Amino acid sequence: MEFITTDKMRVVIGLGKSGYSIVAHLAKQGGPLVAMDTREQPPFADAVKGAFPDVRLVLGGLDEAILKQAAEIIVSPGLPLATPEIQAAKQAGVRVVGDIQLFAEQAKAPVIAITGSNAKSTVTTLVGEMAKAAGLKTAVGGNLGTPALELLSDAVQLYVMELSSFQLEATQGLCADVATVLNVSPDHLDRYDSYLAYHQAKHRIFQGAKAAVVNKDDSLSAPMAFDGMKQVRFGLGKPDLNEFGLVDYQESVWLAKNEQGVVKPLLDCRELKIKGLHNRSNALAALALGEQAGLPMNAMLETLREFPGLEHRCQWVADVDGVAYFNDSKGTNVGATEAALNGLGPDLNGKIVLLLGGDGKGAEFEFLTDSVQKHVKSIVAYGRDKAKIKVALQGTVSVLEADDFDDAIRMAREQAVQGDAVLLSPACASFDMFNNFEHRGDTFVAKVKAL
Repeated sequence: MEFITTDKMRVVIGLGKSGYSIVAHLAKQGGPLVAMDTREQPPFADAVKGAFPDVRLVLGGLDEAILKQAAEIIVSPGLPLATPEIQAAKQAGVRVVGDIQLFAEQAKAPVIAITGSNAKSTVTTLVGEMAKAAGLKTAVGGNLGTPALELLSDAVQLYVMELSSFQLEATQGLCADVATVLNVSPDHLDRYDSYLAYHQAKHRIFQGAKAAVVNKDDSLSAPMAFDGMKQVRFGLGKPDLNEFGLVDYQESVWLAKNEQGVVKPLLDCRELKIKGLHNRSNALAALALGEQAGLPMNAMLETLREFPGLEHRCQWVADVDGVAYFNDSKGTNVGATEAALNGLGPDLNGKIVLLLGGDGKGAEFEFLTDSVQKHVKSIVAYGRDKAKIKVALQGTVSVLEADDFDDAIRMAREQAVQGDAVLLSPACASFDMFNNFEHRGDTFVAKVKAL
């Protein structure tokens, strides 16, 4: 196909999932369109060829001459804006944005925008469920699940968007109704020149926002300049005026809000299916975000009572004979399992029966000793490294060896009594017995529900 330059030409860089959604969105609008990728065989190149034959593909590198002639460049999150060819186009006066900027310019319904180094998927999903419980036609996505441009619809009443620093660095004015940076910790420093640059990318979420939800336990979550934004704060201590926090009430710890100087208990933390201090913080963040978006408190609290967490991440599965079962199949190393034990253990009336096993990848299971001593009643070891697990932890608690995964679940059920929890957090890879950690977790969930 002969290539004709025009001042209306647009270029999409990156042909992964997001890039394909950008091509599909722009192709509907008409006009010359080029899709580029540094890879010779990007994952969605054939899909673009089949669905949009008029789109010119440039693969195996970025053509700087074409980029400089574009009216607009839309960059997928996977490619840094610091790429020399992109910088050359910017210096030539070409507008360079990402899909979130296109989304922001076309979304007609209010937007709740959520980012953070950790927990953004949990909070995004939770707020989305709260909005649906309130009866709103809600679209949830962005960095999580469905790409942003595929969510656009005149029928949508509220957008709940998870956004990454990669997406935000190519966003010039999100103008969200409510925005939050849940937390900031070092991450993606192979992409950014410094920790400060990463921090600044996250904080682009506040550009033009009407309200900011701030984690008072993380000073880096607060906007560097409020510019008239309303500020709502949450934290794990007693809430100050108009903040969300925790309060001791009726011999328990409750989620609470300080309304005009009066602390109002909202929900006993024992009613949450998502356990641990980090999930209490997530629940408080979701309440603050939802309140600023006008969601009714009753619908939000009912959602918190029912929300099981994300799949394979300390996900509540079921209560069987007074024993709670949790799927933390994504706990594929001892650090992840330690975090799960320390998060779940303090919230239980009883103890944890822990399912450990698989391919330990050379891990030193002794690392779990302190957490096991505090929170675990017994361990059921299975899979390739079950003998190594028993040697490492036998002196801490009772360690039983199962013949297979079915036997492990049966033995765990026999060990647990009312008030206890059975936790699958294997501290191992799954490949000795399963296709991946999702397969392992799905198998666990199915077998627990069949008990």
